Amino acid sequence: MKTGKMILTIMASVGFLLFASVVQQLVMMLCSMAGIPAWLYHIVGGLSYAVLAYILVRLYCTKYLGEEMSDFCIPKCRIQIKWAVAAVLLPVLVSAVYLLLPGSYESNPLDAGTKLAFVTRGIFLAGLGAGVAEELLFRGLLMNAVIKKWGRAAGILAPSALFASLHIIGMHFSLASCIQVMVAGTMVGVMFSFIALEGRSVWNSAIVHGVWNMIIIGGGLTIGTEINEYSVSSYVLETRAFLLTGGEFGIESSVVAIIGYIVVSLVAVWMIRRHSRQ
Repeated sequence: MKTGKMILTIMASVGFLLFASVVQQLVMMLCSMAGIPAWLYHIVGGLSYAVLAYILVRLYCTKYLGEEMSDFCIPKCRIQIKWAVAAVLLPVLVSAVYLLLPGSYESNPLDAGTKLAFVTRGIFLAGLGAGVAEELLFRGLLMNAVIKKWGRAAGILAPSALFASLHIIGMHFSLASCIQVMVAGTMVGVMFSFIALEGRSVWNSAIVHGVWNMIIIGGGLTIGTEINEYSVSSYVLETRAFLLTGGEFGIESSVVAIIGYIVVSLVAVWMIRRHSRQ
């Protein structure tokens, strides 16, 4: 891949993500203005985000780059059972660590409609929409384009660092929180990259990414240092230890989560090496 195309692909990846996100917000706003209930337009918004991202990536790969989708780890949608299991185990075990720490359960006084809206937001916006769209663009289009130009190490690290930095933009975090988010965000990006490469499929990383979002930042049970008003219930931690709480970003950037990312990454690397010896 020529340098010009490489630079354009980097810009296109971020641009497609922003464009799909804006369209998603516009669709949900129009649904809201039309009187459609929140739980339903969350479903519509999540689906539109994922589908639009897929269409944009497909058009870019096949029409502009002239390559097959499978060359970018985007085969027909199929998820390996082992990664579906890992998708559940990772957030459940990380959550379990925190639920063993001193804290208290707090429930928000919500009506049934609001609870349903929070749950569908977690499943379809944070889970399906973000999980699929971000994996298609970062671990599909961008990672593989960089690999073709500069090799696997750069292809894994560069998009992962970019992925992490996007979680800081516009946030008024302290320097310590920014550093912790960059470390955790890059590490989780590396984990998703190894998962996608292990089976040559972003659908495997998308299920891990999506289920993580559903459980950790979805609208069911949120774990943190204060009550989350956008969640059905919260587990409020007593500890204020920066490394444990994840700072201003939350437990996704905590040392517990980072350990989880590293363990899964090592398992994926072991599988990749095992495949290469067969």
